[in-house]
Amino acid sequence: MQSLVITIVGPDRPGLVESLSRTIASHGGSWVESSLSHLAGQFAGVVRATVEDEASDALEAALVGLTTDALRVMVQRGSAPADDEPRRTVELDLVGSDRPGIVQAVSRALAELGVNMESLETACEGAPMSGGQLFKAAATLHLPGDLPLPSVRAAIEAVAADLMVDIVLKDD
Repeated sequence: MQSLVITIVGPDRPGLVESLSRTIASHGGSWVESSLSHLAGQFAGVVRATVEDEASDALEAALVGLTTDALRVMVQRGSAPADDEPRRTVELDLVGSDRPGIVQAVSRALAELGVNMESLETACEGAPMSGGQLFKAAATLHLPGDLPLPSVRAAIEAVAADLMVDIVLKDD
């Protein structure tokens, strides 16, 4: 089986997901996982589909063929993750007043420790008490096997103090 990672971006419209799923299914593929969102009037998403090796070229061509002037479709072939290095999974939750640079500061601190951010979800919402915007983030992190959690916690707490945000690390 071949995994295909499909990225789509274009104006939101009814039937967009159906068109994508029909194309995958018509080539004997399976929609395995996805993250799809309406963002600033655009529909953006990432889908992982699997298909038999012999049908992968045809499915890739058909998916790319969905591209129009308004809709962009990109396909990348997936690969199996290397399981030779032990790693630990932790969850990070962040809440604070919105300001530029929050994601950059947190991601820099994590990258300096060799931490991989597997997933990240963010949102801004009105903060009723202050009238400003509240920034929220939730991430799944993979720590290298030899990195102690207290080292990650110390680096994140330093960033939290600088940004004046609350950050919580939850160990699985």
